[in-house]
Amino acid sequence: MSSAVIGMGFFVVQDGMMKDLLHSYTVWELILTRGLMAALLVGPLILWLGHPHRLLTPLWPLHLLRAVLLASGFAMFYAAFPFMGLAEVSTIFFSAPLLIALLAAVWLRESIGPHRMVALAVGFVGVVIAMTPSGEAFNAVAILPLLCALFYAIAQILARRIGDRETTLTTALYTLVFSAILIVPFGWLTNQIVAVPEHHTHLLFTWVLPPGWEAGRLALLGAVGILGYMALTRAYQVTSASLVAPFDYSYLPIATVMAYVLWGEVPRPAILMGMSLIITSGLYLGYRELRTSRATPSPLPVAESSVAPGNPIAPMTVARDVDAEGPGQTTM
Repeated sequence: MSSAVIGMGFFVVQDGMMKDLLHSYTVWELILTRGLMAALLVGPLILWLGHPHRLLTPLWPLHLLRAVLLASGFAMFYAAFPFMGLAEVSTIFFSAPLLIALLAAVWLRESIGPHRMVALAVGFVGVVIAMTPSGEAFNAVAILPLLCALFYAIAQILARRIGDRETTLTTALYTLVFSAILIVPFGWLTNQIVAVPEHHTHLLFTWVLPPGWEAGRLALLGAVGILGYMALTRAYQVTSASLVAPFDYSYLPIATVMAYVLWGEVPRPAILMGMSLIITSGLYLGYRELRTSRATPSPLPVAESSVAPGNPIAPMTVARDVDAEGPGQTTM
């Protein structure tokens, strides 16, 4: 379980670096640089490890579709940073596991029993509370991380189509490369459609050539993300996804503490309340998943799995509900 917590810690550091770098660079440039730097690490690793990892794959259309969702989604996630605290943005994003469960029921015909329905309802109440932290007015910027969570959830449903036909490294490489390429036209198109105010410099379609030491910082951004991804992947390799998944929520308290130490951000009580409800809901869903997996004689293989902002690919657990289906039954 320590690998999972370490992995989430790396992702918190990655997002903290993104938040800090947005003072000097645009969202588009940072996502492009992070993707390319990470791809430069993953590509040689695939060549070194060899089979079953591969540089060329016939599944590239699915990877491209996922990259469209993830590139646009995380552009919105990071675009919210100058307007909201790290804990606020991250809390809303962690509605993704709830959305994944809901979309799996709608698109994949996976049954949701009464216990999981109540847990989902509690989680979504937490999301609504987190999106109205003042208790008086709706925070329009909060839509950005919520849309990111939705796009992320759809991308993870698409990961089911990939399943065990692709390794996590190959999937990460294609997602990173495609995302880095796509973010450039995304940034240009955004500036053509929306009149971005001059003072919102992180959204302008401008490019800054970093000095030598800053280039090293940008390279470190990609390396930190890949280290988090590899640590998290390792956790899912050595134990059951149902056991590891609850540790994904360690991101939220780590991010809250880091934001307080570095930027003096103190989450409003409503944010803490929403965070508590989302974590409680997610942990209960994980418990139901664990209970189901123990009751299933031959559980289906797990391909991809975690929920973390900036994670290029996350293993998906096969959601089942013993109350709705009984042991050993699945609805895929």
